[in-house]
Amino acid sequence: MAATTYFTPASLKLMREFARNNNREWFTANKARWEAVVRDPFLHLIGDLATPLAKISKHYRADPRPHGGSMFRIYRDTRFANDKTPYKTWLGARLAHERAKQVPAPSFYMHVQPGDSFVGGGLWHPEPPTLNRVREFLVDNPAAWKKAVHNARFRTAFTIGGDSLTRPPRGYDAQHELIDDIKRKDFAAWRGIDDKVVCSSELRDAVVDGFKGVAPMLDYLCAALDLEF
Repeated sequence: MAATTYFTPASLKLMREFARNNNREWFTANKARWEAVVRDPFLHLIGDLATPLAKISKHYRADPRPHGGSMFRIYRDTRFANDKTPYKTWLGARLAHERAKQVPAPSFYMHVQPGDSFVGGGLWHPEPPTLNRVREFLVDNPAAWKKAVHNARFRTAFTIGGDSLTRPPRGYDAQHELIDDIKRKDFAAWRGIDDKVVCSSELRDAVVDGFKGVAPMLDYLCAALDLEF
């Protein structure tokens, strides 16, 4: 596939403008511009990820539909939020497991936002039953987890983050070799993508390389949840 440039400096400029004017009046007046230089290029990128993603795992999907696909909807759920701004002014896409609508599953993820774009994946805010399954799997299979994410290459390339408990969860050995991981409430890793790369023909390859790099973590999480990878 020939290299494609999806975003331009004008795309990021418009995203910054949107962030300063997160209201219905601005968005209604600029919706056509937003779709042309921000949303549609992102959907194009998602579509172009389908083939390389299938080579990483045939059980994951890149769905470029504007509604109901991989891309996050633009509207924020403000019902219980202090921040009542109506829109997400960034772009996010969850490239989900084929069974994600039936059972909890880890996902690949990419995010485009001026000064804060990144690629990665994992489990974000899993429900307690899912979280417990992962913790129990860590206890029983520590070597595979260490091989997947505790090696120097992974830790150099990715930030492993999210929320964690301050104390070991009840019933787990505080002296377990993976206790810091067992305390995690999220199992996700990511690495940043510079704005210059976002606006270049290198973006697709950077995302694919990020997916390849985080794949061992997703493979392990799939095993913990009895999913194929």
